Amino acid sequence: MSQVENGWYREMNEQWEGYSVGLKIEKVLFEGKSQYQDILVFKSSSFGNVLVLDGCIQCTERDECCYQEMIAHLPLCCHANPKNVLVVGGGDGGVVREVLKHNTVEKVTLCEIDEKVIEVCKEFLPNMANSLADPRCYVHVGDGVQYMKENKNCFDVIITDAPDPIGAAKGLYELDYYRCLKAALKPDGIICSQGENLWLDLHIVEKLLSGCRSLFPSTGYAFASMPTYAGGQIGFVMASINPDICFDEPVRKFTDAMIDKLQLKFYNPEIHKAAFVLPTFAKKVLFPKSGKQKNGVHDDGDT
Repeated sequence: MSQVENGWYREMNEQWEGYSVGLKIEKVLFEGKSQYQDILVFKSSSFGNVLVLDGCIQCTERDECCYQEMIAHLPLCCHANPKNVLVVGGGDGGVVREVLKHNTVEKVTLCEIDEKVIEVCKEFLPNMANSLADPRCYVHVGDGVQYMKENKNCFDVIITDAPDPIGAAKGLYELDYYRCLKAALKPDGIICSQGENLWLDLHIVEKLLSGCRSLFPSTGYAFASMPTYAGGQIGFVMASINPDICFDEPVRKFTDAMIDKLQLKFYNPEIHKAAFVLPTFAKKVLFPKSGKQKNGVHDDGDT
């Protein structure tokens, strides 16, 4: 279990035996329990304010840009004209902030089950949570699966900002959840989900991709560095109903001037393409026949 000891926060998880992530605490800003989970916010000595849910670091002010930008811009830049976007989870508002940087987006719905997370983040992580006040953003406090069942064939892009597959979040990694995602998409829709860590969770990634391939004609896996997440990186599972999509080739590219205007700190077109280049040990497990992704779509070696 994660703990605070001698002025340090230690994230320890039974999934990762013999491994932990630590941050030095300057001040505890909030500590409480919602209807769904334990919530901790503290000011760290090197990464700014930190949000922790059920013992797992969710974001820090210093490196949140990597996760929020990648999980949002990877799918949105692969869609020719994303207008209606759904974000499941992500009560901190960071993903919504990035989605709203696309001028094609007319509406983004945040579906967050824990209203307390939203309240806490508005107070202690305003750089992310202030995005929820944008007039294009609709906040729905409730279950994401039920919301998608009530809104089929509606969304151009669905982003699942999920915690690790522990407790109630385990359902977000099951095949039934991905069936709901598929049913809620428009014909050319794209999904992008938090895809765990190649070093520590490769078996989970393999299961996720295998399930996606049984439902979608196009799938892909990208990853990026993330210093405060376990293993130092995070992955993104992508899928689409469109069989011709190339996930590693964005159809809409930010120019240098746009990157500056939108205040992007991590994402750029080169990072987008490079994110789909996997290390050898991961390729052998995730793409065993060909050892590669082909245009961001699974290459099973038969073509």
